[in-house]
Amino acid sequence: MATIDYYFATISPFTYLAGTRLEEVAAKHGATINYKPLDIMALFGRTGGTPPKDRHISRIEYRAQELQRQAKNLGMEFNLKPAHWPTNMAPSSYAVIAAAKDGSGDVGQLVHSILRACWAEEKDVAQDEVIRECLSSAGFDPSLADSGLLVGADTYAANLEEAVDKGAFGAPFYITEDGQRFWGQDRLEDLDRHLSEMKG
Repeated sequence: MATIDYYFATISPFTYLAGTRLEEVAAKHGATINYKPLDIMALFGRTGGTPPKDRHISRIEYRAQELQRQAKNLGMEFNLKPAHWPTNMAPSSYAVIAAAKDGSGDVGQLVHSILRACWAEEKDVAQDEVIRECLSSAGFDPSLADSGLLVGADTYAANLEEAVDKGAFGAPFYITEDGQRFWGQDRLEDLDRHLSEMKG
């Protein structure tokens, strides 16, 4: 069975625009997804990237146009300047880590609901009540928001180190077990094709 290491940030707009298409691709190929939330700002710093606010105006303007274009193409609600961005990614990331370990609900749905809360619903995904809502809507016990915080913190930090070691430098980032890397929600078709080729 194929595996996909999925590196992402719970406040990344391009990760939001991936929707649940990764889960659809994985289901098509019987692949397992390893959900690995990380601190995207730290990843930028470790891999030669620049946080959005510090980029040249040409890049800032292009990013704004591209996000709105992609959202329109995908038919997704999208607010270019959400009320609660940036915000602390750690609490929602810890919840994803706890949920993936728990396994009783839909992790992909949880990730998307957190991202949708930020980019389409004007909610602060650092807030406990927002995280609890997202957990519940994805079939998890909302009390997972308060569980395994130490393990969550350790895993969150380890995900960053692993991402750097494996060659990830942005989000969303998908790496297959044979080392093929795919950066961005607009590379999901390439990932789909690669998984087909792996099956021979």
